[in-house]
Amino acid sequence: MTQNETPNELDEAWWKEAVVYEVYPRSFNDTDGDGVGDIPGITAKADYFDDLGVDVLWIGPVYDSPNADNGYDIRDYRAIHDDFGDMDDWEQLLSALHDRDIRLIMDLVVNHTSDEHEWFQRSRRQEAGYEDYYHWVDGDPDEPPNNWESIFGGPAWTYDEERGQWYLHLFHEKQPDLNWRAPAVREDLYEMVNWWLDKGIDGFRLDAINLLSKPDGYPDGDPDSDLRGNEHYFNGPRIHEYLRELHDETFAGRDVMTVAEMGRITAADAEAYCGPDGDGLDMTFQFVRDEMESESDGRWASPDWELPDLKRVLSSWQQTTGAWVAPCLGNHDQPRSVSWWGDESYRVESATLLATFLLTLRGTPHVYQGEEIGMTNAEFDSLDEIDDPDTRQRVELAIEAGEAAGFDDVRDAVNEDSRDHARTPMQWSADEHAGFTDGEPWLRVNDDYPEVNVESALADESSIWYYYRDLIQFRHDESPLVYGDFDLLLPDHDQFCAYTRTLDNAALLVVLNWSDATATFECGSVETADAEPVVANYDDPPAEPQGCEFRPYEAAVYRL
Repeated sequence: MTQNETPNELDEAWWKEAVVYEVYPRSFNDTDGDGVGDIPGITAKADYFDDLGVDVLWIGPVYDSPNADNGYDIRDYRAIHDDFGDMDDWEQLLSALHDRDIRLIMDLVVNHTSDEHEWFQRSRRQEAGYEDYYHWVDGDPDEPPNNWESIFGGPAWTYDEERGQWYLHLFHEKQPDLNWRAPAVREDLYEMVNWWLDKGIDGFRLDAINLLSKPDGYPDGDPDSDLRGNEHYFNGPRIHEYLRELHDETFAGRDVMTVAEMGRITAADAEAYCGPDGDGLDMTFQFVRDEMESESDGRWASPDWELPDLKRVLSSWQQTTGAWVAPCLGNHDQPRSVSWWGDESYRVESATLLATFLLTLRGTPHVYQGEEIGMTNAEFDSLDEIDDPDTRQRVELAIEAGEAAGFDDVRDAVNEDSRDHARTPMQWSADEHAGFTDGEPWLRVNDDYPEVNVESALADESSIWYYYRDLIQFRHDESPLVYGDFDLLLPDHDQFCAYTRTLDNAALLVVLNWSDATATFECGSVETADAEPVVANYDDPPAEPQGCEFRPYEAAVYRL
């Protein structure tokens, strides 16, 4: 940290000062022409990450998997899927990143496995020691044990003819949930986690980690809930016990980073999991959009949203001092951030505004691949173009229920919200298939790749890419952006999102005109007479913000 020295009581840590970049391996870079991204493709871009200035690479699952959910259904935790390469390729990636002082974290998926995992195969045969590795329940083959719903839609139970019982799956039916009540399950998982840590990785992103604990007896869920049963399987009765044990048996005593994916949690929950008296986890994502949706119409909500609502949900976490957070605007499970949070008509301006927002928040920011060039949502014309099992299942259920006659009736919802928007191949150049592959890509490339690609961005020093690079460096140089307090200004304003980041005598003011109309900044609670613009996404920002007009999607950071 160069701008200010931070006092010891701030509890400094490398992962607090880091910027994380998420790679979705299947869609990042293909080197063997099979249309699927691979580990050598990530290694080949090691200098790209270094030039951008990121500190940590999070790569999605590359484990052996039948790909019912694109790798989040793991068949063998200690093997690399053939699509991605082999363990030697993985070792070369780790070495290439570490040579550039970039750390590597991987996905840890321990709520469920694939139904092709050896443990499930043994459990369905009721082999000794494996009988209770999963959630098995007796019952009529025609009547699930309770009314719980899968997060992907439909019942959360599937009847297994071989064992003659129902098994629980909170996601796809090929992703049976592990039974964490069984000590042998936990012991096997801890051994696997330590095996990867011993190989030299720098931590894990913990997938769906607050789903591990299910109540005895599997009581029915609220029939009027947007997701029946969720009150029982999110943040279940023994979740803190399990997470503390996971920490103590694996991460404790190691200089590693853990970031938790947790749905349906509040700021208070985050502190219970990640605070100083929590379960030992370093941070958890705040999914602002999900919190806003929980107050509206759920998974297929319209993208219409109000800025005051965003600020209210955001500040409830940003101003919570007890837990470190992991801000993100997009990831492999959400639509493109420019299309959802910004405005494609102002693609460059809104992409750089979003970058300013993300990289000046409290916490460890996570950038998703393609955000640094302003990638946008694709346009899907038929269900045949959709790979995402969540989207496909929801569309098929809507048709079966008579809520839609066909894809055309849900086209708008899919094109607003499908996870495949984030999974279209990375756009490297204007060459065929955006330079992603020499073969046929596993998912079609977005039509805008001739204009939106890395090669053209690197050729233009005023591009979104350079803005990200410079802003990442700015964050590295400014202690207030890492360890400073966050204070929201103008909470009810429907155009401006503004806040200060303050540490000791150093203060920064962030002003974002989050709209497509010019607006005048007026905020009597902050003195700006001596303000100096230090970051801006327009060439000529207001020299002093008070009383000045900000153009559509104009973003500026001022030193106070």
